[in-house]
Amino acid sequence: MKNTAHINPLENEAIYIIREVAAQFEKPVLLFSGGKDSITLVRLAQKAFHPAKIPFPLMHIDTGHNFPETIAFRDKLVEELGLELIVRNVQDSIDQGKVREESGKYSSRNVLQTTTLLDAIDEFKFDACIGGARRDEEKARAKERIFSVRDDFGQWDEKNQRPELFDMLNGEIEHGQNVRVFPISNWTELDVWSYIEKETLEIPSIYFSHKRRTFLRDGMIWTASEHVYREDDELVEERTVRFRTVGDMSCTAAVNSHAATISEVVAEIRVSTISERGARIDDKRSEAAMEKRKQQGYF
Repeated sequence: MKNTAHINPLENEAIYIIREVAAQFEKPVLLFSGGKDSITLVRLAQKAFHPAKIPFPLMHIDTGHNFPETIAFRDKLVEELGLELIVRNVQDSIDQGKVREESGKYSSRNVLQTTTLLDAIDEFKFDACIGGARRDEEKARAKERIFSVRDDFGQWDEKNQRPELFDMLNGEIEHGQNVRVFPISNWTELDVWSYIEKETLEIPSIYFSHKRRTFLRDGMIWTASEHVYREDDELVEERTVRFRTVGDMSCTAAVNSHAATISEVVAEIRVSTISERGARIDDKRSEAAMEKRKQQGYF
């Protein structure tokens, strides 16, 4: 294992932030996708409140097009740790006519999650939503504060951010507002993987090399599934792949890889020249795709 001494200050910072959330807000929730970042958040929250249980629920906004391995892992984790899990489904938002199902080559339910999330925040009156976003993921993420205020419509104004020093986290909000909190904002993808290795955390199997029925499009490797649009001439082949990021399967591409252990994944990430978000087609819809979604209330 490589030297991970730098992880300790990051861990301490994240634990401090999580404790501040519990101290400053009345109804926090941890947004949980079953991916590596939210799994890391759960471990950090465990450490923040040990020996007590995590004092707030986990919530997953389920698109209905998630990887089965991720859903199975989610359910296993919350059962083992005895945590409360809230699940709200994008399909319900579609059935209620609040959002419209996309169609065509780049159709995805990922964008539709925003409406379901905002409805869930209003339903439970959550005033702080803890998420696993990191500043190195995407340029719009880099504009976020650790405590990032949303208005009473769930919208984010990137031009109206509070000044923020690490030890002065400002949780004061107006009625109807809520805050998105990013405890691992200062971590990198490699930091997360190094932490997973250090803590020997269990993660979904799709993060490791495996054989999967896939097809190629736009130089990217897609899962052959009923939820993923595929042209007749896009041939399905079995490939040895893994996933660097986990989202809706219709917007998350795989990468060729033979990394079958966490240490092999860490070694692979160390030499990678492509961002993990390079495998997310939803970020490529426009130059400012992520920023526009965040302005509307996205994670």
